[in-house]
Amino acid sequence: MDFRTDFKPVTVQPQEIEEKSFEMITEEFGPHDYAEEQYKVVQRVIHASADFELGRSLVFHPDAVQAGIQAIRSGKPIVADVQMVQVGISKPRLEKFGGEVRVYISDPDVMQEAKRLNTTRAIIATRKAAREADGAIYAIGNAPTALLELIRLVKEGEARPGLIIGVPVGFVSAAESKEELLKLDVPFITNIGRKGGSPVAVATVNALSLLAERQG
Repeated sequence: MDFRTDFKPVTVQPQEIEEKSFEMITEEFGPHDYAEEQYKVVQRVIHASADFELGRSLVFHPDAVQAGIQAIRSGKPIVADVQMVQVGISKPRLEKFGGEVRVYISDPDVMQEAKRLNTTRAIIATRKAAREADGAIYAIGNAPTALLELIRLVKEGEARPGLIIGVPVGFVSAAESKEELLKLDVPFITNIGRKGGSPVAVATVNALSLLAERQG
């Protein structure tokens, strides 16, 4: 069988591929009202998803980007709702500032407590994170229940996140959890609707860590 193709890539150089991609994103996205640093996040999200509609749906608390940069430069941890988010985040940039990525959802005590209470591991993991990761950036790409629980903990004074990246994907409670986040008076980055997911959460964190690195 002949698997040859007549198509030839524009370039096989990684840096050139990324630069060309961002040029295409800028050209196709067109005029917008995002601040310069917010748009850096939007670009990364579109680059990760190839979804311009998703990019245009992003919403930023006015202090979100600077809060994220400050948290990273202060060595605050990133709390990921699932391992998929943890794996995708660039660790070396965080480690420069003493930071790390934590994920609690598979911890034995979390699994045991979730079973005992007949609730989701995401909820119990969020409670554990609130106790252990003060000032953290929460990167929630999959679990609306984690985002809703974090919002509850913030309202009750039991969680003090530095930034909430709330972009869970799905049909059950995903859009609604983001609507609740919009009402919260803490720095957040979210989007409108059902779209989102691990790549969006990862792209957002990586965009912020790049901005933090460049400020240095």
